[in-house]
Amino acid sequence: MWTWFVELLKGHPDMALFLTLGLGFLIGKLRIGTFTLGSVTGVLIIGVLVGQTGVKISSDLKTVFFLLFLFAIGYKTGPQFFRGLKSSGLPQLALTTILCVTGLGASYAAAKILGFDAGTAAGLVAGAMTESATVGTATDAINHLPLDPAARELLLSNVAVAFAVTYFLGVVTVVVFLSKVGPKLMGVDLASACAELEREMGVINEEEGVTSAYHTVSMRAYRLPATFESKTVAELEALFAPRRVFIERVRRGKELLQAEPALMLQAGDGVAVSGRRDVLVAAAKTVEPEEIEDRELLDIPMLTLDVLVTQKAVIGKTIREARANTAIRSVFVPKIVRAGEELPLTLNTAIERGDVVTLSGSKDNVERVAARMGFADRPGSTTDVVPVMIALFLGSVIGIPAIAIGKLDIGLSQSVGVLLGGILFGWLRSVRPQLGQVPEAALWIFDSLGLTVFLAATGIMAGPDFVRGLKESGVSLVIAGILCAMLPHLVAILIGRYVMKMHPGVLLGVCAGAGTSAPGLAAVQEAARSKIPTLGYGASYAIGNVFLALWGSVMVLLTAG
Repeated sequence: MWTWFVELLKGHPDMALFLTLGLGFLIGKLRIGTFTLGSVTGVLIIGVLVGQTGVKISSDLKTVFFLLFLFAIGYKTGPQFFRGLKSSGLPQLALTTILCVTGLGASYAAAKILGFDAGTAAGLVAGAMTESATVGTATDAINHLPLDPAARELLLSNVAVAFAVTYFLGVVTVVVFLSKVGPKLMGVDLASACAELEREMGVINEEEGVTSAYHTVSMRAYRLPATFESKTVAELEALFAPRRVFIERVRRGKELLQAEPALMLQAGDGVAVSGRRDVLVAAAKTVEPEEIEDRELLDIPMLTLDVLVTQKAVIGKTIREARANTAIRSVFVPKIVRAGEELPLTLNTAIERGDVVTLSGSKDNVERVAARMGFADRPGSTTDVVPVMIALFLGSVIGIPAIAIGKLDIGLSQSVGVLLGGILFGWLRSVRPQLGQVPEAALWIFDSLGLTVFLAATGIMAGPDFVRGLKESGVSLVIAGILCAMLPHLVAILIGRYVMKMHPGVLLGVCAGAGTSAPGLAAVQEAARSKIPTLGYGASYAIGNVFLALWGSVMVLLTAG
């Protein structure tokens, strides 16, 4: 039975790949305490096990899926990458550079001290810094080395072995270090520090769209008592400040009136009122109007719409400044997403180019505000394939040219070129949204499935040599992985806190972003009981991806000779 199964996988490597992905995602859901293995670790483990059967996977398949993954990363972070290069992002750029360079230096030093070959050294920096893209660029660099096929295959196998061992260690080390050790190094109560910054930035429990950002906007109908005779719509709305309540429409007899701010109200008028559900309940108790059933009055089309910010009129503006603008009357902002992460929604949260701002309210008002902010990113199911493929092609062209140094070809590599192509395309779409759309579902396929197919194939191909490699360098690799994961964050925290004087929550967010560690960010947010760390994540994540992807080629260059 076992022999039949092995021969089946050998004869159908596509089935071996599907099996690896399915079981890898399955065990990736397993929990160790509150920690999950994750799909990356799960797929690698299963890939190595399946690889023991001797299945052969096409290297071209690996390359195609890896390039799709890199494009997705670049596309998501393009606007933040260029924003990080501006003066306002220079401190975060500087700290990101320090962390990434320290990670490279620590890994190189460990490789020289412990006698690791180029493949193991590249896998170490990739795993310790939890950056899968580094594996791909290291693979490209090794394939260009002037080696015989057997020696090249050994180095490629060692990349996968070292990465598989150190990636899990890197994830755990970064999560624990940033969430537990980092705040102690800075001598702060992280939750209190973030709560204080939230107050300074304007987080108020009663404010719409802050603590209750996930509440659906509701609308109810009331009949006004005599106490509101001769009050204007604006005066009635002002009674509930700082909470936001809007009069959307007024019924007077059989007539329906548009609720202009200056409209004078009369006793007995019916009014359609919009706001958060909890605010409307409180409002009813405060002003004691009579709630009525009036389908025609309440028949106002409501819309929740994501908007890609492209307009200069709102770029750099805070939510407070935007809300002071009468143009956004009767429109609520439930959330803002930057580089795939939801920001803390405070009155002083600044809106940047490329942010996705969710607007909610009456259809006419939402569409009017959306037009002033940028591009209405309406849900779609199709991908504009032409610009995506052109970006992949041009990115590859950018990365291919190389300078010959001795027997080595030094260049960006195709992988880094495609990453830069994705960054450029992502930025261009934030400026000209008409260039093309990549729906979130398609982006998930490029990102998650692209990465895991690449790692599944890598694990399968490394399977036969995994046990050997682990025996040869297991203990030393474990120690090196933990130290190389911890040291860059230690240096960054000390410099960021005591030299750059960064806020501790933002600083830890920068560290998570520079180390491209989404689990690290989640752990810091949990410890902080706040989304404040996300303010440091976007730009550092975009720039860190470029540095760490490049480190695969650099490490091979440093250690190959």
